Amino acid sequence: MTAKEYLNQARHLDALINCRLREIDYWRDLSSSVSGTRFDGMPHSPNRPTEAPFVRCLEKIDEIQRSVEEKITYLVRLKEEINTAIDKLENRDEQLVLRYRYLDDCTWEEISRMLNVSLRTVHRIHGSALQNFSVPD
Repeated sequence: MTAKEYLNQARHLDALINCRLREIDYWRDLSSSVSGTRFDGMPHSPNRPTEAPFVRCLEKIDEIQRSVEEKITYLVRLKEEINTAIDKLENRDEQLVLRYRYLDDCTWEEISRMLNVSLRTVHRIHGSALQNFSVPD
C-alpha cells in the first residue's frame, strides 16, 4: 500500500460514515410518513403482515446505526495510527500538510491559506511528505 492510499483510508471511511448517516435520515423520514396498520374490522388476507409498516424502517435504522458505530470506532483507531505515523516525519510543514489534507479533509487552497504559502509550495511539501512517510506495518 502506498503512503497516499494509506492516508486516504480515513477520508474514505469518513465519507462512508457520512453517507450512512444520510441514509438514517432517509429511513427516519420514511418511518414518519408510513401509515400504521388498520384494525377496522374488515376482512383481510391471512398472509398480510400485522405489524405496522414503520417497524421495518425502525429496524433498518437500528441496523445502520450499529454499522456506523463500528465504523466510527475503527475510524478513531485509524486516525490515531495515522497521527502517530505522521509524528515520525521530521519536517513540521510536512506533518501539517498531511494532517490538514488527510485528517481534517482540507482543500489545497485552505492548506495554502493556513500555512501562508503558495499552492505550488503546498504541492511540493505534500510530495516531499509522501516520499518521507513510512506506512506502518
